[in-house]
Amino acid sequence: MYSRTLKTPAEKSFFLFGPRGTGKTHWVRSTFPQAVYLDLLESRTYNDLLADPQRLERHVPETRGAHVVIDEIQRVPALLDEVHRLIENRRTRFILTGSSARKLRRGSANLLAGRALTCSMHPLTARELDKDYRLEHSLKWGQLPNAYTDSDPEAFLESYVKTYLREEVLQEGLTRNLSRFTRFLEAASFAQGSVLNLSNVARECAVHRKVVESYFGILEDLLIGVRLPPFAKRAKRRPVSHPKFYYFDVGVYRTLRPKGPLDTPEEIEGVALESLVFQELSALLDNLRLNLDLYYWRAATGIETDFVLYGKDGFIGLEVKRTDKVRDKDLRGLKAFISDYPSAKGYLLYLGSKPMNFGRIQALPAEEALRNLAGLIRPPPA
Repeated sequence: MYSRTLKTPAEKSFFLFGPRGTGKTHWVRSTFPQAVYLDLLESRTYNDLLADPQRLERHVPETRGAHVVIDEIQRVPALLDEVHRLIENRRTRFILTGSSARKLRRGSANLLAGRALTCSMHPLTARELDKDYRLEHSLKWGQLPNAYTDSDPEAFLESYVKTYLREEVLQEGLTRNLSRFTRFLEAASFAQGSVLNLSNVARECAVHRKVVESYFGILEDLLIGVRLPPFAKRAKRRPVSHPKFYYFDVGVYRTLRPKGPLDTPEEIEGVALESLVFQELSALLDNLRLNLDLYYWRAATGIETDFVLYGKDGFIGLEVKRTDKVRDKDLRGLKAFISDYPSAKGYLLYLGSKPMNFGRIQALPAEEALRNLAGLIRPPPA
C-alpha cells in the first residue's frame, strides 16, 4: 500500500469523495481496521437500508465514539438523517465514502451541517509513489493505483473506461442513450486542456449543445471531469470567460482519446504532461488543505499561462512545456502574466535536466518539480 498524504479530521466524521479506482476503500479498511464496515454496493446491505434507513442503528456499536464506515453513501441519501442523529446521540464517528456526489448535491440530502468535513481522494501523486514514481509511466498510463501495480495497465484502463464509466452512468440512471454518451466521452477527450467550446463538442458527437452541457455536468458529478475557471482578478487585459476541461487522470484521458494517422505524438504528449501537472496540483491542494484556488490565465489575444494558484497562501503562475530546451517563445505567457501581476511567482516545468533562471521565472525539470511540487506551492513557515 502506498502511503497517502490525505489529511482527515482527528475526532470528527467526514465524507471521502473520489472516482472509483482511486483507492478509497483500500485506504479506509487499512486506516480504520476496527470500524464497522457497511458496503452499499452489496445488494443485501443496500436493500435492507434502502427499505428502512432506521435499521442503520442496528449496525452501530453502542460504545460512544465508535467508528462506522458507509461505502458509496450516495446510493441511499436518506441514511444521512440517521447518521446525523447517531453523531449527536452517540458521538459515533462516520466515514462516508462516495464515487458520485450527484444525488447528495442535487437532492435534499442532509449534508450534516458542519458535523462532517469533506475530503477528496485523487489518483496517486509523485510524492506518494516515491521511489516507484516514473514520469514516462505516469504520462502513458496515469496514476490510478492499479495503473502502477497491475501487470497490464493498458488492459486495466480499457476495462476501467469500458466497464466502470458506462456502469456508473447506467447505475445512476443519468442517460438513456449510452451509445451517444460514449461518443461524447471520446469527443470530450479532444477538449482536454483546452478552453471549452460546447458548440464544437456538440458538433463532434452530433447532439444538441444543451445535451453536451448536461453531459459535462454528469462528468463533474461523477468526479471524473473538471472544469478549470479562468483567472480574471483585476485583469489588465481582456480575459477569456470560458473554463478549460480536464479528465481527472491522464491515463483515463489517453484511453478515451481516439488516435489516428493525422494525430501527431507531440500534441497528445503535450496535453498529457499538462494533464499530469493538473492532477498533481488538484491532489496537493486538497490533501494539504492549502488556502489556494486553481485557475488558468488567458488573455483574449491568446497569450496564456497554464495554471494559476491564488489565495491567502500564495500567488503562482505555472507553465508546462513538452520541450527539453527553453526558448523565448516558451516564456511569453508567463512573462505577460507576471507583467500584469508583479507579485506572482513564475515557474516553467519542462523536460530538460537542469534548473534555470530567467529573471523572475524559474525553469525546473518536470520530474524533479513533480516530486517536490508540495515544496513549490506550500507557503514557507512563518
